[in-house]
Amino acid sequence: MPVVSLNDILSDAFDKRYGVPAINVFNDLTLEAVLAAAVEKSSPLIVQTSVKTVKSIGVDVLYSMWTSMTAGIEVPVTLHLDHCPEREVVTMCLDRGWNSVLFDASHLSVEENTRQTIEVVAEARRHGAHVEGEIESITGVEDGIGSDTEARRQDLQVALDFLDATQVDVFAPSIGNAHGTYKAAPTLDFQRVSDIVAAHPIPIALHGGSGLSDEQFRDLIDRGCAKVNISTALKETFMKSSLAFLQETAAKDKWDPPSLFRAVRQQAVDMTGSLMDLFGSAGRVG
Repeated sequence: MPVVSLNDILSDAFDKRYGVPAINVFNDLTLEAVLAAAVEKSSPLIVQTSVKTVKSIGVDVLYSMWTSMTAGIEVPVTLHLDHCPEREVVTMCLDRGWNSVLFDASHLSVEENTRQTIEVVAEARRHGAHVEGEIESITGVEDGIGSDTEARRQDLQVALDFLDATQVDVFAPSIGNAHGTYKAAPTLDFQRVSDIVAAHPIPIALHGGSGLSDEQFRDLIDRGCAKVNISTALKETFMKSSLAFLQETAAKDKWDPPSLFRAVRQQAVDMTGSLMDLFGSAGRVG
């Protein structure tokens, strides 16, 4: 099955009320691991890259990794640029072949956000790509983007006007969720998701997914959160499993890098697979 568009993946998830993991990768190992989990679980997958990852690896090398690892893939996958406030990076990724982008203009006024998002949607359409939009910053800093100060939530009508004007394909509202590790259990506005979907049926992107409870995930997915972003959980899995392996290696004084890579990869595969089971995306292919 070839690489598909974001809409191809999310339309079925939204209609049937399951969630598709949208996982931020940051090197070749994590990219290969999440793709392997998708094949193992027969699950669709959204692979996300941050602006920081695009800049650190390079757009050409990163896209070459993507095309080589997805050649002949057996499940629907798509490549998404996450939280990008820089128009030039949006253009660079769309030109290179990314399937979708989140143009993050939430730091601007709603009016200016709307104006620029309309332009980005038009640009994406010329590439056959899709766009995720947002009008409120999601609390927390992720890969150098964002703020720890919670943004004011806009009225429902403001959100609906933005959706009507921009024609974005996915919408990421603030509902009390946050990027990074939660310091305390979040108080989520579940009804806001239901209100938006009822007034303007559109797949909702749930940001700040790492750390929510199973019950919170299931509730939000049932309300229309078809795209579930995961970033911190994979970073922590990668770093903590690496640390544990290296501590054991140091104790044995036996140094074998391929063994480290295999161990960390398996942890990433297992984590991704467990999310696919939880979100209901496992077994959706075939």
